[in-house]
Amino acid sequence: MKKIVLTIITVFVLSVSLSAQDRSNIKAGLNAGIPVGDAADISSFSIGLDFNYHWGVSELLDAGLATGFINAFGDTAEASGGGVIVQTEFEDFQFLPLAASVRIYPTYSFKFGVDAGYAVGINAGNEGGLYYRPIVGYNITGNTELNVSYIGVSNNGTFSIATVGILFLF
Repeated sequence: MKKIVLTIITVFVLSVSLSAQDRSNIKAGLNAGIPVGDAADISSFSIGLDFNYHWGVSELLDAGLATGFINAFGDTAEASGGGVIVQTEFEDFQFLPLAASVRIYPTYSFKFGVDAGYAVGINAGNEGGLYYRPIVGYNITGNTELNVSYIGVSNNGTFSIATVGILFLF
């Protein structure tokens, strides 16, 4: 009987210890950005949703999955020649990124990393492409992160956005 009680206590203590070391987390948030490069000619502003699930690989490294939604609002361009003005209105660009994610924590408050994968094009005529997002983050509080990132979607050219975002830890 003593062995059974001792075994139960040992399993309980080990399970509590292991779960206390589990640094898996869910983060969700919003971002807003300005298209850069060629994307600035056809889009004016972007907003997006972010969703990440990370596992603590070590004290300084997390790995996981990232997804979300990006909407870049189409812009209106004007061209004139010979007294004629032609306006072109571009449609919104929408992407659904599906990516692997890595974060490195040199300090508790500061982190940097990258998301890489594929961005599925949502709107008509948008094929999507290779998705990459280098990111730098700062913990405002234990549950809130402010970050800046560069989003690129490459497919016969690159659609790029410089963003600022906020994430909440759940």
